[in-house]
Amino acid sequence: MSSLPSLSIELVLNPANPQRSRDEAYGARRSEILGAPALAQAERELSAWQGYAPTPLHALPALARALGVQSLHYKDEGGRFGLGSFKALGGAYAVARLLCRELGARLGRTLDTRDLQQPEVRALSAGITVTCATDGNHGRSVAWGAQLFGCACVIYVHSTVSQGRTDAIAAYGAQVVRTPGNYDDAVRRADADAKERGRFVISDTSYPGYMDVPRDVMQGYQLMVQEAAAQIGERPTHIFVQAGVGGLAAAVCGYFWERDGGARPQFIVVEPERAACLLESARAGQLRAVEGELDTLMAGLACGEVSHLAWEILEKGADAFCAIADAAAVDCMRLLAHPLGGDRAIVAGESAVAGVAAAIGALQSPAARAQLGLGEGSRILFFGSEAATDPALYAQLVGESAAAVALRAEAA
Repeated sequence: MSSLPSLSIELVLNPANPQRSRDEAYGARRSEILGAPALAQAERELSAWQGYAPTPLHALPALARALGVQSLHYKDEGGRFGLGSFKALGGAYAVARLLCRELGARLGRTLDTRDLQQPEVRALSAGITVTCATDGNHGRSVAWGAQLFGCACVIYVHSTVSQGRTDAIAAYGAQVVRTPGNYDDAVRRADADAKERGRFVISDTSYPGYMDVPRDVMQGYQLMVQEAAAQIGERPTHIFVQAGVGGLAAAVCGYFWERDGGARPQFIVVEPERAACLLESARAGQLRAVEGELDTLMAGLACGEVSHLAWEILEKGADAFCAIADAAAVDCMRLLAHPLGGDRAIVAGESAVAGVAAAIGALQSPAARAQLGLGEGSRILFFGSEAATDPALYAQLVGESAAAVALRAEAA
């Protein structure tokens, strides 16, 4: 059994998020980005895919008692479509949506993903190449989607993406190109090469002139949020969600804001301290990039530039932004692998535990507890965005293989 780690986090205080607006309506603009009709379409499409099943929501009562709150729930995305992360809902769905648009225009009719398996349509798909930059999980999803629907795929990885994550992408038949620099440099290279070579970018980050595909990615993510809302029963009072470019965080925040308005849960965005572009943007009151190597163990969150679409929602929808150290993430990976009391053991990757780490840190800080209204009645929800997407690194950090942790969980 693990002991509770003592974690230190940094919060934007007084006020938590200077731009937040709890009373503002979700509004038409945000509904165009992430709205109920688009989620309904994503649900229809994705739930029909082979292998679809809602991922589990784990209660952690022993950890909740230790932290002095009513409940903790962890949405475990490790089994999503066999890809190891929630990204399976985004990149592959965006590939399908792009192919339906492009090939439907060529054929003069409306297509859905079932049509993409027709021989005539699949033959046309073979002439299309999709591409993106990735820290690992998004690229794996895009490569899987390309294989699933019969188009070609080129994925760009930057200098610090591990070989294990690179190999996992290549296993789906994608060409993998390693580039110098950080994630944002790889995004620019993928975009430039796509323009030169007639490829279609399937990015999870948006920027001026590039909005439609990232919107599809985020809409796919919302299916995970809808599942969690149905599974949890009583609405959470607080949600701590990790962020890279902000797409996941915006998907979660937008879901509850659209439905609950000002009564939505307190929403806290969590980033690595070495790649906290959303935190810096909140402080500045406008979009800010973080430069440099963005060197963090939380590879899926190593992003220096905010997605513009995500910022449309998070700028006023988030209650606080915070940053955590890599050491806090490692402590929480170990905590979930060797949990308190009778809690279920969970295989959680480096990026999956950022929300858990921030919540523990906040609950150990009287100032943060007061600021966020945390107390014995709090019901906290986390989104465990990945399992051990790099098994070798997981074993090194946790001191036990992901397979062994999973075996203990199933045996309990």
